[in-house]
Amino acid sequence: MTTQVFRRGLAAFVLLACSAGLFAQAPKINFPAASPAASLTQRVGLTDIQVNYNRPGAKGRKVFGGLVAYDHVWRTGANTATKISFSTPVKLNGTEVPAGTYELFTIPGVHEWTVIIHKNMSQWGAYAYDEKNDVARVRAKPRALADSVETLIIGLNNIRDESATLYIAWEKTLVPVTLTVDVKATLVPQIEAVMAGGGDKLPYAQAAMYYLENGLDLKKAATWMDAAIAAQPDAFYLVYRKALILETLGDKAGALATAQKSLEAAQKAPSPALRDEYVGLNEALIARLK
Repeated sequence: MTTQVFRRGLAAFVLLACSAGLFAQAPKINFPAASPAASLTQRVGLTDIQVNYNRPGAKGRKVFGGLVAYDHVWRTGANTATKISFSTPVKLNGTEVPAGTYELFTIPGVHEWTVIIHKNMSQWGAYAYDEKNDVARVRAKPRALADSVETLIIGLNNIRDESATLYIAWEKTLVPVTLTVDVKATLVPQIEAVMAGGGDKLPYAQAAMYYLENGLDLKKAATWMDAAIAAQPDAFYLVYRKALILETLGDKAGALATAQKSLEAAQKAPSPALRDEYVGLNEALIARLK
């Protein structure tokens, strides 16, 4: 038998065997993941933050001091090491962390945790963890929770323009870390440059409110809000915000007169919901100013 004939015969046998199911592949079954994957995406100020991790459940087990040992490096999740990324530099409890993607490890303790920002090594668990690849270490105080958390949570809460709370919660333990970002350093020069150009379509109201809410130049904020009102004379909600700026400036009489003007216009608003909202806001401001 020649080689060519043999190969043709073998090919025919394989084809026949496959059609008969002799070499059929094992059936594929999707089973539920013991620790399902999760992803968190959140913007804080001008910073995009993403966390990718796997969420183990307590399932009746003692977690900290049991399933997760105290005083040992933990992957802060399950399966591959948890990853966290920041689109701009941030500070964690005052410690600077450059923009980038990292692995998030922790060392749980009874009275104190160490939160570790580690170079992204795409490793499984913490088995190959090496302290020399740490980018930052942050100390955090755990808090006791009244109600038990069954499935591990890594989240962001208490979000403000320049801060948020990054937290880890599982079983009856909450570990908060204060995250801060420097929005002013980026945004204020942009605002100043754009507003200096003048024009009718500038973000006068947004710029004025940002300056008010962040304790910046309130005289500029008042001027910008005047420009916003001039462009929308019937916008009583902008007049209310002008009153807030005057109140913060210490111009009580001016704030009172402006709030009264906004109140009178709000009372004539065709939308009941909008009318009720701004009547209430102005009445509260007027009561505060008297």
